[in-house]
Amino acid sequence: MHKELLEQSLHYNRKRFLSQMSLGIGSVALGSLLIPDLFEKKKSEDILLNGVPHFAPKAKRIIYLFQNGAPSQLELFDYKPKLQEMVGQDLPESIRNGQRLTGMTSNQKKFPLAGSVFKFNQYGQSNAWMSELLPHTSKVVDELCIVKSMYTEAINHDPALTFFQTGAQVGNRPSIGSWLSYGLGSENKNLPAFCVLLSKGKGNGQGVYSKLWSNGFLDSIHQGVQFSSGDSPVLYLNNHQSISNGDRRKMLDKLVELNSGAFEQSGDQEINAKIQQYELAYRMQTSVPEITDLSKEPDDILKLYGPDCQIPGTYAANCLLARKLSENGVRFVQLYHQGWDSHGNLPSEMRNQSLDTDQASAALITDLKQRDLLDETLVIWGGEFGRTNYCQGLLTKDNYGRDHHPRCFSIWMAGGGIKPGVYGETDDFGYNIIQNPVHVNDFHATVLHLMGLNHEQLTFKHLGRRYRLTDVAGKVVKAIIS
Repeated sequence: MHKELLEQSLHYNRKRFLSQMSLGIGSVALGSLLIPDLFEKKKSEDILLNGVPHFAPKAKRIIYLFQNGAPSQLELFDYKPKLQEMVGQDLPESIRNGQRLTGMTSNQKKFPLAGSVFKFNQYGQSNAWMSELLPHTSKVVDELCIVKSMYTEAINHDPALTFFQTGAQVGNRPSIGSWLSYGLGSENKNLPAFCVLLSKGKGNGQGVYSKLWSNGFLDSIHQGVQFSSGDSPVLYLNNHQSISNGDRRKMLDKLVELNSGAFEQSGDQEINAKIQQYELAYRMQTSVPEITDLSKEPDDILKLYGPDCQIPGTYAANCLLARKLSENGVRFVQLYHQGWDSHGNLPSEMRNQSLDTDQASAALITDLKQRDLLDETLVIWGGEFGRTNYCQGLLTKDNYGRDHHPRCFSIWMAGGGIKPGVYGETDDFGYNIIQNPVHVNDFHATVLHLMGLNHEQLTFKHLGRRYRLTDVAGKVVKAIIS
């Protein structure tokens, strides 16, 4: 009897061991595919974090084209003929339903409905409605998932923008790019995992601040690196004329020695982060000038992005640079384009902003696709909230403005495991969501999921509690994942 039980126990343990070992081998194999140099011996200067996804990712990299100031969905994607029929009539209270307003329109006695002055047509297999302001984007519509049912609680620019970038309306939280750097690390040891590009349009601008690409309470190596349009794309990167690369290398080696000693005494992880930053900056001295040089791009690519792409610091130039950065393994490239805050003179401002962004945004999709990079690169386009269906201030036939509207707005996503089509719907007034609402937390959860990360497991302990990008909310929108 005892012998029989012993044999069964040994058989069970053997099966269990082999089963668990096979799972381990599978995990190791997945890790080696996702990170080719996972098992290579690391050199002293090659100490950037290399994380492993929680599961096989749909996307490897992200380019986020953030339209700062909140473009009006009613002039671009959310076609509402009822507003044309009811121009000038007061927004029914049953539709508004006591929604919170900003101080700019809360004192208005009436809320006159304003239809868009721009024409709309349907495009692509999805028959998606698009404005005449987007002739180039309409040509790539079959690559896009247009989400018409985004919503947020924030009603003013700074908290809404901060919420989209960090998952919280207050500062000192890691940005989405920092979370991805922390979770997945860098694909290219010579470039940052997280890069930031800024451009300004001709419309009413809202400021952007470094807190939007801050590492928050994560190690400082995960902070976004801002690129500028000047002779020095990354500030303080180049050596002084009196210092050679050899001298710089000797200085860094001595710094590593001193900082390593300090770390052994204090155990402060930020010391190690500083070591990594110094080493990365040294390697970037060679890689950044080559990456930021757009002069070697072929004529057909320059033509694709439009003439502005040859003017450093423009939206078009930044889109082209974003492709080069992403192509070279930068995990997260964040563009901010200012000028969408159209409280008045909206038709004119929307024309100018669309001229700035339409061709280059579509070109980025086309460029990535023809390089076989779109399937592994998630591209996102959108602002921090939407615009009201009623006019702010005086309504005239050809001119009007719109106030902030957090209750519903549109963004689009492409590539990186996204299913093309139209998702979500708003009511006939374009004021409330009636189908498939997507909260900012859901958006973040979905983006992390596409990168192979479970948003509930990507956490960091700080001040006694565990934080995550989605805080205590968020669900993956599986319907838009291919």
